[in-house]
Amino acid sequence: MKVLLIGETWMSYGIHLKGSSAYSTGEFGEGYKPLTDALSAAGHEVEVIPNHLATNTAPWTAEDFDAYDVVILSDIPADTLLLHADAFTHGRRTPNRLAELKRWVTDLGGGLMMIGGFMSFSGFEGKANYHFSPIATVLPVGMFGFDDRIETPEGVTPTVVQADHPVLAGVDTQWAHFLGYNKLRPIAEGQVLVEYDGDPFVAVREVGAGRTSVFASDCSPHWGSPDFLAWPSYQQLWDNLVRWTANAR
Repeated sequence: MKVLLIGETWMSYGIHLKGSSAYSTGEFGEGYKPLTDALSAAGHEVEVIPNHLATNTAPWTAEDFDAYDVVILSDIPADTLLLHADAFTHGRRTPNRLAELKRWVTDLGGGLMMIGGFMSFSGFEGKANYHFSPIATVLPVGMFGFDDRIETPEGVTPTVVQADHPVLAGVDTQWAHFLGYNKLRPIAEGQVLVEYDGDPFVAVREVGAGRTSVFASDCSPHWGSPDFLAWPSYQQLWDNLVRWTANAR
């Protein structure tokens, strides 16, 4: 499968106070490597567009997205894909990438996946802002429209509820623990495969000509614990999710 992952990077800025003096530091971080390494090892061709480049370089139209079998949005706010400078600064019309992603799924048979994080689904303080976006109507879960983070520093272990689904083929039924996730709600159109305390953790949906899937926690720290990254089924799970979402295109 040819996979495009958009997001899963960040920039950090710190101020250090030492007595009466201060200095600042900056850092660029990448959280996608455990996932992309696993998908590459499973034989997939993976391309990454980091957050800071996505506004200018992510595909624009359904036809552009059709160069890929699966598009993964991970920890990237909706505004990053919507507010190109042509529209935000200069007031010019541009394509709505999220409307085009929806059209790619429903009309062209594309496969869309969203992975959890502070800037996924509704996200931190609702700032991910996918709850009113076009793709909200094709995802296999509902969103709440406000801060949907569930922080669980004590660790929580999700439960498999549909072990016979192809996404879970060969995946250990005893999952690793997680340190948090996005709280989502089940909907009639989707199938919840894994849950925690009634909240969807892995869910899938066939919609129009295509498919969508969600993973409500993170593919890497902090929510994705080191135990999850070392989990023997880590690669198998992501491989299955990609193959199911692609629908053997």
